[in-house]
Amino acid sequence: MTSHFASAVGASLPHLRRYARALTGSQGAGDALAAQTLEALISDPSEAMHGSPKIALFRAFHQVWTGAGTPLDAAQTRLEARAQGHMARLTPLTREALLLHAIEGFRPQEIAAVMAVTPETAADLVETAIREMEESVAGRVMIIEDEAIIAMDISAIVREMGHRVTGVARTRNEAVRLARDTRPDLVLADIQLADNSSGIDAVNDILAEFQDLPVIFVTAFPERLLTGTRPEPAFLITKPYSEEQVRSAVSQAMFFASTETLAA
Repeated sequence: MTSHFASAVGASLPHLRRYARALTGSQGAGDALAAQTLEALISDPSEAMHGSPKIALFRAFHQVWTGAGTPLDAAQTRLEARAQGHMARLTPLTREALLLHAIEGFRPQEIAAVMAVTPETAADLVETAIREMEESVAGRVMIIEDEAIIAMDISAIVREMGHRVTGVARTRNEAVRLARDTRPDLVLADIQLADNSSGIDAVNDILAEFQDLPVIFVTAFPERLLTGTRPEPAFLITKPYSEEQVRSAVSQAMFFASTETLAA
């Protein structure tokens, strides 16, 4: 493995870890598969000869993931057990294609290279995943966001998906009160809030009372969460976001979510 390839792989590793967590349902299971992927690349450096380092990294992960039988972490809560039941009814590999496209930003040609399918098949897998997930789960969504335009935009996307928005909170205290007033099924949260309070703290306060809530962080500062040194969220959207990213993350989180909390 060349030093250039190793450096490029290192730069893409936080993205692979995020993807692996969302795919498997937990940080521990995702990180274990990511570690196996790096071991596979070290033992077979020929992967470095095929396309970009990021594509090579995700292709190696796909081979490890499918070779292991597409494992999921054992369900720890009723929420996770229900979500795994939903996932078992999905068309095989659709969720993987959707994550690669909507969360990691891969084009159909790149998904095809990762999953060893045609670009047409890759596009079909993405469309199938979106349709099957949105038809399966609907619920109450709470939004923690201090920018009014962004809050309105996310609310509109969520409502168009068939979910109910319980409200929008601009500060940590407002978020806790809103969650207590109407228990949400999902929380979408920014990190930096209006009064300089922390969206991370707000989420931790809410999860202390409602432990089984899936959470999606929407932030312009992903590096504050993707550190590799503490529990990280499975669902993280970087601003500026696309409607497709929000729709995908909401569907994913309703299906299978990590509710691990974060230190402020």
